[in-house]
Amino acid sequence: MKAVILAGGTGTRLKPLTGYLNKHMLPVGRYPMIHYAVAKMQEAGITEIMLITGRMAAGMFIQYLGSGEELGVSLTYRIQEEAGGIAQALDLAEPFVGSGEKFVLLLGDNLFEHSLRPYAQQYERQEAGAMVLLKQVEDPHRYGVPTFGHSEGGPIITRITEKPEHPDTDYSVTGIYFYDSAVFSLIGDLAPSQRGELEITDLNNAYAQRSLLSFATLEGWWADAGTFESLHEAAHQMLGNRSSDGETEQGEGTG
Repeated sequence: MKAVILAGGTGTRLKPLTGYLNKHMLPVGRYPMIHYAVAKMQEAGITEIMLITGRMAAGMFIQYLGSGEELGVSLTYRIQEEAGGIAQALDLAEPFVGSGEKFVLLLGDNLFEHSLRPYAQQYERQEAGAMVLLKQVEDPHRYGVPTFGHSEGGPIITRITEKPEHPDTDYSVTGIYFYDSAVFSLIGDLAPSQRGELEITDLNNAYAQRSLLSFATLEGWWADAGTFESLHEAAHQMLGNRSSDGETEQGEGTG
């Protein structure tokens, strides 16, 4: 299994810090945020990684991560020339993923405690479709919220509603997704949203409409480090949990 990490975006909620620095290079504990995304993949045994970012930030990632050798992975870089949404950025990874392959997509501002290895193994056993990781939260209206249903293979997600005023559940969709190679043809069928982007929620709903969207619940703590509050909480968690940054497996890495 390969991995795609998205590390673009403007980080508007973290201004003025992101006025001069890509948010994924902001320090979280001992390392830049992006360090943990790569370390989590390595720990899960996923070593072929494509990192997708914008032109202005690419040099920072290359300088810090290089080829990925020091973190035990092989990194490929791809530039998203213009902001067109998460699904549009993912579409750039089609040549890297290859035909018939499964992969994991991670939004680089998602920081979490538990290993991805058991979830990757669960998805490998899934014949087709996609799988998303969920987390129970106190404020689901801030996130994509799943509606659950059943199929012959077990519980599935029938729809994801983005930032609903009245959420069906207190579960949120995290920025950790598993896809088969059919995802790229589904991206080709998407229409831009009202803000002119190809949305990841629309992509996941395309799987859900086909009864092909499974899920698992992420264990341990999780943070979408897109605000100052969540960034502070993530730093606190990382400093208190040595294994979360992959240090026990990899030493000091590139830091």
